[in-house]
Amino acid sequence: MHIGLIGGIGPAATVVYYQRLCAAMAERGARLELTIVQADIHELIANNLADRRVEQAGVYARLIDRLKAAGAECAAITSLGGHFCFDETVGRSSLPLVSAVAPLDAFFAAERIGTVGLLGTRVVMRTKLYGQLRRTKAIALEGEIEELGQLYQEMAVAGVCNGNTRTRFLDAGQRLADQGAEAVVLAGTDLNLAFDGQETGYRVIDALDVHVAVLADLASGRASPDGLG
Repeated sequence: MHIGLIGGIGPAATVVYYQRLCAAMAERGARLELTIVQADIHELIANNLADRRVEQAGVYARLIDRLKAAGAECAAITSLGGHFCFDETVGRSSLPLVSAVAPLDAFFAAERIGTVGLLGTRVVMRTKLYGQLRRTKAIALEGEIEELGQLYQEMAVAGVCNGNTRTRFLDAGQRLADQGAEAVVLAGTDLNLAFDGQETGYRVIDALDVHVAVLADLASGRASPDGLG
């Protein structure tokens, strides 16, 4: 299956999606058919903060039309924060959309994780992954959502993580673990910039990896496209 990605939100997330999809397909011994289109991270941030779901869905729909014209058979948004208008986008999309949020509940349950701590955008932390977790409890650092969300936004736009920002996120993860999180979920696709290669002392799950596995199974024919929409 030819995979279409909506990239650019942010650029570092797009790069890591590409790298990990290539690696996952190599492990499966399959060829990757992939097209990436570029979204505008500043437009997304403005629409996200103002909860302009219909407007952002319209932006996505036009990009998905480009993916379809290039031969893509399904599309994915390379940003968990960018999923704030997922339902609105499904109704306008010319291709099936592969959610990065929907597979997480089953993944956590399969791993026997009762409580996860979330790091990511303001909306992701505030809504506890858009309220889509049914079998796992999600917690966030309630008094720090605004601060951590702003820090994440700045890192995503810049596409780099400095030492102070890395320390801030690693410490936040430790506090989530101290509050009962059995795993800290990187529920922001740019958080690899802060966490990759770091020894944390607590379990870290990158939500991006769960999404990539789903996409790779589709791309390699291991999973059926039936039911994608």
